[in-house]
Amino acid sequence: MSKLNATAFEFVPGRGFGPRQPQQSAPPQPPAPAFERHEETEAPAPAPTISLNIGGPKPTPTAPPAAAPAKAPVSAPSAAPVPAAKPSSQAKATPPTSTTPSRTPGSASPAPAAAPSSKTFTLDRAKTDTATIAQEVAAVADREVLEDLFGDIKEHLNIVFIGHVDAGKSTMGGNILFLTGMVDKRTMEKYEREAKEAGRESWYLSWALDSTPQERLKGKTVEVGRAYFETTARRYTILDAPGHKTFVPSMISGAAQADIAILVISARKGEFETGFERGGQTREHIMLVKTAGVNKVIVVINKMDDPTVGWEKARFDEIKDKLTPFVRGAGFNLKTDVTWLPVSAYTGANLKDRVAKSVCSWWDGPSLLEHLDKTPMVDRKMNGPVMMPISEKYKDLGTIAVGKVESGHIRKGDTLLLMPNRDEVEVAAMYNEMEDEVNVAVSGDNVRLRLRGVEDDDISPGFVLTSPGKPVHAVRHFEAQLAILDHKNIICAGYSAVLHVHTLAEEVTLSALLHYFDKSTGRKSRKPPQFAKRGQRVVALIETSAPICIERFVDYPQLGRFTLRDEGKTVAIGKVTKLVEHSIEEAAENLANLSLNAAA
Repeated sequence: MSKLNATAFEFVPGRGFGPRQPQQSAPPQPPAPAFERHEETEAPAPAPTISLNIGGPKPTPTAPPAAAPAKAPVSAPSAAPVPAAKPSSQAKATPPTSTTPSRTPGSASPAPAAAPSSKTFTLDRAKTDTATIAQEVAAVADREVLEDLFGDIKEHLNIVFIGHVDAGKSTMGGNILFLTGMVDKRTMEKYEREAKEAGRESWYLSWALDSTPQERLKGKTVEVGRAYFETTARRYTILDAPGHKTFVPSMISGAAQADIAILVISARKGEFETGFERGGQTREHIMLVKTAGVNKVIVVINKMDDPTVGWEKARFDEIKDKLTPFVRGAGFNLKTDVTWLPVSAYTGANLKDRVAKSVCSWWDGPSLLEHLDKTPMVDRKMNGPVMMPISEKYKDLGTIAVGKVESGHIRKGDTLLLMPNRDEVEVAAMYNEMEDEVNVAVSGDNVRLRLRGVEDDDISPGFVLTSPGKPVHAVRHFEAQLAILDHKNIICAGYSAVLHVHTLAEEVTLSALLHYFDKSTGRKSRKPPQFAKRGQRVVALIETSAPICIERFVDYPQLGRFTLRDEGKTVAIGKVTKLVEHSIEEAAENLANLSLNAAA
């Protein structure tokens, strides 16, 4: 355009508008020098290699390659050697010089080294490895917490004795206490003398656990008995659950505090059949401990010394074959979760020491205490928030609360929150199973706490002591998956039953049935069902009259699994899937109060 209009103005930054200046011709540039290729006298250094290794074995560094035999000189330079991948620990930006052999013009290039097998980075491998690493780190952290709190201390397990009435649960617990030295010979002789005077000579071993006159007179455990014993490897808390169907709520409370269940079966002719048939407690107890969160069960076949049995293998196998399908149906893995042992609780055979070959020639397995010492340890949540459901309370120079620490650890002097009332309390003192005062209790311990800042009238079994920073949820409405086990009629919306969760027993109402699960596909229905019957799995909205302390099953299994009972029978088992913190009715009630206050 400037050539067409010679008088046109031009704009140059830094200068004003003006007529276009004539262009000056640039001086001629000197010609560029010709490119010269220098002859290579040395192999070029290989580029630095950075390798990423996530999981798998550590790659081994490759040895420097050996030089090939000399050949005739060639005119064209040979290709550079292929660099070998270096391990991640040596992956740096500095090029390696010592491992690269020099080359003279009269030598050929060395043969390339064989590269190590490549480690392919995959998301699956990363997930597996990071999960394993996280578990190892958590285990080390928990071990360090224990060592920091207690020093070198034995592992602790809670075991619950379950089974039909008169199977020998209390007798077995009393004999274990005697064999491990927790009850001395003089005390046991006193029990034997008193039992003989009362006409109950064979019951004296059970008196170590059955302490009330009512229990000793009738020979039936009413409340969950507690005791403590130690072996060379571990510490144990015994929870002796009642076997009579009238006291099943107490049995559920005891099972909720246990890590391992010992199912006691009477091998005496007629007694096993009575306990296992419909109406007996053997079936219900197996199912209830699984619902309470116990994943390991030891089936102890007792009274093998009875004249009707005589340590016969045929009777042992008969009971095992009859129980196996039902134990499997309750959800236990027969290979990893269930163990079968023959014992005699009254004589002590196969409790602490193995039964003699002269008595039982066919048994080659361990004794009961040997097996307990070798049982894999359960997982403890040492570093989680404090959660301790209260199983009982009483007044003794202050308010005493008893329970098992499900998560975290408690120190003397800690300030905790008592849910669902949200009362702040202080731990004034702590006592272990031996009534010795301790300064720290960790997850899995059964302890008694003396609390300051609350009266015993303000505490009920089922309340939970928790961390103020992350308290347990207290709700009146929640959604749950239910498996209907046994009910003579159909279950509809509005049905009421008693809910048993951890140490709490509370009356609840099924407000609505939301979905049912198709047996063939396992999928949830879109439309809500009109009713639920035996054998079905449903999702229901459950309502309580007062707030209760629960958690979702996926977050805290021990506080998220429950049992529904009605008319003395277990109707359903279930797990909490969703917490409804603020219901519509509460919101409407708050709105009504707000409008009333505004009008006033």
